[in-house]
Amino acid sequence: MIRIGILGDIGSGKSFVANSFGFPVFNADNEVTKIYNKDKKVFIKLKKIFPKYISSFPINKKEIINLILDKKSNLKKIVKILHLEVRKKMYNFIKQNKGKKIIVLDIPLLLENKINKKSDILIFVDSKKSDILKKLSKRKNFNKKLHQKFKEIQMSSRIKKKKSKFVIKNDFKKKTIDRNIRTILNKIL
Repeated sequence: MIRIGILGDIGSGKSFVANSFGFPVFNADNEVTKIYNKDKKVFIKLKKIFPKYISSFPINKKEIINLILDKKSNLKKIVKILHLEVRKKMYNFIKQNKGKKIIVLDIPLLLENKINKKSDILIFVDSKKSDILKKLSKRKNFNKKLHQKFKEIQMSSRIKKKKSKFVIKNDFKKKTIDRNIRTILNKIL
């Protein structure tokens, strides 16, 4: 099985690129949303550490946002709790897709949390900063301060790009992405 890890800045189009491969995708952001909505154990852990912020189950994302914005160290504590659960879900995903030729890992902190393997094929999604900001500002719940907090815990784009085997220049056009993906698949298959 070939594991493809998608890297890039927040808002660079990682999920769009990941889904464009046409193979099973593990999307960590979707898993975090499910955890907030369905995992009572995580709720209990978070409520124990942050009783002033977390009030009821399912976990309200606004409470998480306020928690992150209030204190720099809070984000790291949240990530530590969620990381364990996301990792378990990723292992289940890999197990369920054992017979597949390729799987795609869309995990924002793939390198930072050392989830990747040496044999993973890392692909960096490179987008213009102006395009990213334009896309992010259109998101319904975009919060510039929150965006900055997440950027602070991520490795620099330069390092991620350097660690990647391939770079996809994302102009946010499906045709361009599909052409890049075909080129990459021809090289790795």
